[in-house]
Amino acid sequence: MQVKITNYGATITSLSVPDKDGNLADVVLGCDSLEPYLKGDVPYFGCIVGRVANRIKDGKFTLNGIEYQLPINKPPNSLHGGHKGFSKKVWEVAERKEGKTPSITFKYHSHDGEEGYPGDVSVTATYTLTSSTTMRLDMEAVPENKPTPINLAQHTYWNLAGHSSGNILDHSIQIWGSHITPVDQNTVPTGEITPVKATPFDFTTEKKIGTSIHEVGLGYDHNYALDCGEEKEGLKHAAKVKDPSSSRVLNLWTTAPGMQFYTANYVNGVAGKDGAVYGKHSGLCLETQGYPNAINQPNFPSIVVQPGEKYQHTMLFEFSVE
Repeated sequence: MQVKITNYGATITSLSVPDKDGNLADVVLGCDSLEPYLKGDVPYFGCIVGRVANRIKDGKFTLNGIEYQLPINKPPNSLHGGHKGFSKKVWEVAERKEGKTPSITFKYHSHDGEEGYPGDVSVTATYTLTSSTTMRLDMEAVPENKPTPINLAQHTYWNLAGHSSGNILDHSIQIWGSHITPVDQNTVPTGEITPVKATPFDFTTEKKIGTSIHEVGLGYDHNYALDCGEEKEGLKHAAKVKDPSSSRVLNLWTTAPGMQFYTANYVNGVAGKDGAVYGKHSGLCLETQGYPNAINQPNFPSIVVQPGEKYQHTMLFEFSVE
């Protein structure tokens, strides 16, 4: 496999893996040049989002008696860290290793008050090709002087048939989550954690994405509680995606408690690499994460990290054919 990553947002711009006949195809949505990323023409393609991924209701939270107001960049909420979150920052390339398991480590220092968030935070993200068909991402963040919410997510849009092959409605997916956090009309969790059984959100057994998508409004854009996956080396099985045309399979493992399953509902005529034009449902995102708006929901797992503590989040992407 081959992966291309830029230090703008620690963003995956290309990832090529073989199909059943050994043919390589690029399976992530992206662009040929930096310009569309800089101009905001692409909806978080391939990047790491933070300081806090997903939505924070009304862009407000209170921590230790202090109320913080964040930018309302997705009215009426704050999304993916604000106007200029980690995905729109130039990260430093801290280390690059060649050899059998090549890796690259990016570093970013987020300052106190950046996008409204409290305290300085040191962030690192290391991408490693741990085998010829496996990529690992290790994300770490350490608050230096104030407690702060931290929730990093990798926002790649996948299309296992090839990035320019059309929509992903024929892909099948299995998600090792038996509950979702249902959302209000502004896509913010209500605070409930409800079973997926006998609903269009049930992917506890492998199911085609297109089967029930018409029953869920614009498409899937929901956080799953990863509560029923087997464990391996401290990672939980989060999802398995399969494309019937190429027989490519992606198995995702993570340490995070939740995963946003998003079917590119708002992608509409985005100009991509190699002349591709990406439309609705042209990719799918598997954003492992803390629960959305957890900072305002005491019954969700806390995303607050204390100074000197370390936030850690690992994802393992295993590609195969079957």
